[in-house]
Amino acid sequence: MNILAIGAHPDDIEMQCAGTLALYARAGHRVIMAVATNGNVGSPTHTRKEIGDIRKKEQKASCALIGAELIWMDFDDEWLFDTRETRVRFIDAIREANPDVMIIHGPTDYHPDHRISGRVAEDARIPASVRLVETSLPYIKKIPHIFYMDNPVGLDFEPEAFVDISSTFETKRAMLLKHESQDTWMRAVYGEHTSIADMMTQNAALRGSASGVAYAEGFREVKTYPRTGSFARLPGFGG
Repeated sequence: MNILAIGAHPDDIEMQCAGTLALYARAGHRVIMAVATNGNVGSPTHTRKEIGDIRKKEQKASCALIGAELIWMDFDDEWLFDTRETRVRFIDAIREANPDVMIIHGPTDYHPDHRISGRVAEDARIPASVRLVETSLPYIKKIPHIFYMDNPVGLDFEPEAFVDISSTFETKRAMLLKHESQDTWMRAVYGEHTSIADMMTQNAALRGSASGVAYAEGFREVKTYPRTGSFARLPGFGG
């Protein structure tokens, strides 16, 4: 299968679903990580150009740990909007990946870039398969199945399914730690005690406790027409 995860910022995918992506990769599936914005405002010291370049390098390093492909959309951080340009770029990302499964941000996430990224991805799913929706890439011939990834620290998200990532937790952590500049930014904005690794670990342990394993990631199925799959598309559910 082709598995496409779409995150709003560098590190979002790692934070919420990299353990599951690592399981897909281990099973021999093609994994693609698409990042909508370039993270170019997330630094207490660097210029926008400097931090944008750093974030892209960090994202490439993270993808390399599981052999994932990277689609870098390069929109400005904090300025993601639902426009024609954005929709075209998301359609092309879906067409490039030709996914069987998409994992996206959900509508209850705290961050507007996350919510908009998820909404545009969900809305682009069918147009990506329409021949006369013309972009730089040809239309795909299957409509992917979609899951919402968890929200940061699990706030306002009730999983319907859990994926046991105990065996890939250290890979997930290593991928997240490639985003060193984001950790610096989070500590500067939210306090010295906060680290992205700690936030991720707490949520993975919380979801693990709810499902009887050490570490897990939570998902919700996007119930929309046409329904093209089920939880069987997730690792551990027969996928």
